[in-house]
Amino acid sequence: MPEIFAYTDGACSGNPGPGGWGVILQAKDDHNIIKERELYGGELETTNNRMELMAAISSLENLEKPAKLTIITDSNYVKGGVTDWINNWKKNNWKTATKKDVKNKDLWIELYDLKSHHQIDWKWVKGHSGHRENEIADDLANKGIDNL
Repeated sequence: MPEIFAYTDGACSGNPGPGGWGVILQAKDDHNIIKERELYGGELETTNNRMELMAAISSLENLEKPAKLTIITDSNYVKGGVTDWINNWKKNNWKTATKKDVKNKDLWIELYDLKSHHQIDWKWVKGHSGHRENEIADDLANKGIDNL
């Protein structure tokens, strides 16, 4: 059975401003890529964090069936949110520990619902450090901005 990897990135020109997200989805068998798909999109008025979340959401929306996958992001916000904070946010009706609404609540709720259909290992990679797939995801995120 192939392993699935999603490399995600978001970008914004100004914060807020025009933004884009990018994903490279790979199916690998014995560490060889057997299928690869590139995804991207954008919004006219958004933030970098929203685009990082949209990349993760889009990677899950584009899976044909429930899967075991690894999502690799360069966003500490996304990785920390999904691995450390999201369950408490949901339990507290999407409020932070200080009783304020979670920022980007709509996208966190969507990500929470989507992730429940999959078995996901979340990984962080340093952005702009020469990691091939992260660089491609970054290029796709910028393409999302360019195509607005």
